Amino acid sequence: MPPLFLLLLPVLLLVHPPFPQAAAAAAEDICIVGSGISGASTAFFLTNYTAPDPAPQLRVFERRDRVGGRLATVTVAGEVFEAGGSIIHPRNLHVRRFADLLGLAAKTGGDNDEDWLGIWDGARFVFKTLRPPPPGSSWLRRKLHGLANSLLLLRRYGLSLLRMDSFVQEMLQKFMLYYNGFESRPVFDNVEEMLKWSGLYGLTRRTLEDELIDAGLNTQTISELVTVITRINYGQSTSISGLAGAVSLAGSESGLWSIKGGNWQLAAGLLKTANASLHLQEGIESISDAGDYYVLKSNKGHEYNCTVTVVATPLDEVNITFIPPISIPPRKMQHTHTTFVRGLLDPKFFGLSSVSDIPELIGTMELPDIPFSCISVRKKHGEHDMTYKIFSRAKLEDALLDQMFSTREETIRIDWPAYPHYQAPEDFAPIILDGRHLYYVNTFESAASAMETGAVAAENVARLIISRLPLGLRAGLSAAAAPEPHIESFAGEEEGSQRVDL
Repeated sequence: MPPLFLLLLPVLLLVHPPFPQAAAAAAEDICIVGSGISGASTAFFLTNYTAPDPAPQLRVFERRDRVGGRLATVTVAGEVFEAGGSIIHPRNLHVRRFADLLGLAAKTGGDNDEDWLGIWDGARFVFKTLRPPPPGSSWLRRKLHGLANSLLLLRRYGLSLLRMDSFVQEMLQKFMLYYNGFESRPVFDNVEEMLKWSGLYGLTRRTLEDELIDAGLNTQTISELVTVITRINYGQSTSISGLAGAVSLAGSESGLWSIKGGNWQLAAGLLKTANASLHLQEGIESISDAGDYYVLKSNKGHEYNCTVTVVATPLDEVNITFIPPISIPPRKMQHTHTTFVRGLLDPKFFGLSSVSDIPELIGTMELPDIPFSCISVRKKHGEHDMTYKIFSRAKLEDALLDQMFSTREETIRIDWPAYPHYQAPEDFAPIILDGRHLYYVNTFESAASAMETGAVAAENVARLIISRLPLGLRAGLSAAAAPEPHIESFAGEEEGSQRVDL
């Protein structure tokens, strides 16, 4: 069974009719609110696509004391684990290119190497794949083990597995359009047109369950396997919108990976490459339209004049006052409570007699009495000493953890506003919030949320800004091909000062 974890995928860019250009836009005051992958990618693409003289001067504001947004790590027993966005899909071409050009090492399998899956209904395991062969097993034994698991899955879910794969591959093929050259890849000023251009808009209008029923999947596959994947990847049921659901299902493919030492290094490296002025622990409290520029007021009492302002953080749970007010549709964020526990699960909680019978990845069905979405073994320190990672929709209190674990040496809790709460049909905020030069990258998350979607949405915003201001393209860029990034190696630099453990 390939790993079933947070999938991060491609998502759309593109094209828009010409806009009237501003009379005189200074190239030194583009301000970006947020230092996660969306903000860092925006800074990188603006720098990479524009002429170096004069180069845009970028300011990036981050209310926390670290870069990376929802990319961060924790350390348990001397081991570093991803706490936020964990997995990169092999077709995430922007992120893969970032990693290569920044000199960041890939860790195959990402944060999730286990292939021993159990689906738990709150009382028993309704399905389990085979226990993995011991470490050091021969290539042949491992291949036979994989084949046997495939046959187990086929016996339980039948042709629905092939139909699910076909559904995902069709979505991926449409996503791949967004890596085409500039000539065939337009720039859009609204998400709806981005999605319609690729043929993906319809998936945001209906639920994943409805889409899969039409694709011919049986109800058992949807209620068990598909539900496990959506609960792991988005903390939600198959009632999520179809595009987010398809992105989630793509996480069941093989070849997933992550950045050795933490995915946050992508954001840090891109910001360094963009030569952005980084304002850590400086949140923006208000953004005011002053005519030819915007005035940003920070929580430190400072004011900044910005010709262009890019909001690269979800507006759903931040308190930024816009003057004049902006209008965006309401959107609720889905909180994922991530709990790391060093200890040992109690087999009695799962109706088992031995710890050795507990699968390494426990997925759950959509039933009201199940208190968590999934549990996975992150590290085996010894026979009775492991580090686990748990996703849940609510905080797991000590009393519950004491029922689940026979021993607990260390517990770390993180409450992430991880992604939107998806509900078809989806509504999208504008990319241009005021008709001028106030941009919103994270509106695209209402279609699907991942590292790659953030990067692709950011590239579209960067190209949109360039198309609406007198910022010259870098020499050598043609409309017929996407440019190669000008990027410097980041590997190993500033490891101590940039560490973003939570």
